Amino acid sequence: MINLILNWFDRRFGIKKPHGEFLTRFTPDRLSFPYCFGGMAFTAFLISAATGLMLSLYYVPSGKEALGSIAQINRHVWLGWLVRGVHKWSASILIVLITLHAMRVFISKAYRPPRELNWMAGSLTLFITLASGFTGYLLPWDQKAYWATTVGTSMAGTVPYAGGALVKLLRGGRSVSGATLTRFYSMHTLWLPFMMALVLWAHFHMIKKQGLRGAGPNGTSPNGSGNAAGGNGAL
Repeated sequence: MINLILNWFDRRFGIKKPHGEFLTRFTPDRLSFPYCFGGMAFTAFLISAATGLMLSLYYVPSGKEALGSIAQINRHVWLGWLVRGVHKWSASILIVLITLHAMRVFISKAYRPPRELNWMAGSLTLFITLASGFTGYLLPWDQKAYWATTVGTSMAGTVPYAGGALVKLLRGGRSVSGATLTRFYSMHTLWLPFMMALVLWAHFHMIKKQGLRGAGPNGTSPNGSGNAAGGNGAL
């Protein structure tokens, strides 16, 4: 059924022919399940982004209304509690999957040249995900979120010379306030997703050009063999 819909769409939009090289690539033989961690992490990211967009329709990033808007989502918005739960758990699973993906890359030594820049790009996705989780933790604007953010941002104050300035930069002032909430909401919904999109584009672009570890350019193996497959998100 899905193939019928995609083929119907392609006959009218014509995406396969001009983008065939991107949509089809070669992968080495004997790929194992750990090579799926990257693709699974990308799926969790898409789910987190989609549910986050749904929540943004009802969430109010205001010190006076944030907590009330969360209560409205949980109690009055149809399936709001489910969307919020999926958003929370997909974000947590994303961190786990990126960590497993990084471990797989490290164990298989796929960080070695010429893939060292790709390793750096993949590592950045983990840091951006952690930053997204930290900024998103404040958004419910309850006591737990407030004090967790207070403690977390205070750690920046331990940086020599620049600590005080970093704390003010993160909080938008000397203490956690409504300005901090607005700043964290902006980072969580705009800046960090934009950075993640750029890093993922670079990551996937290098995977396409370099292929998987043990494969030649464009995913072909050194001896010219390989199995055609759809886009695999592993290194």
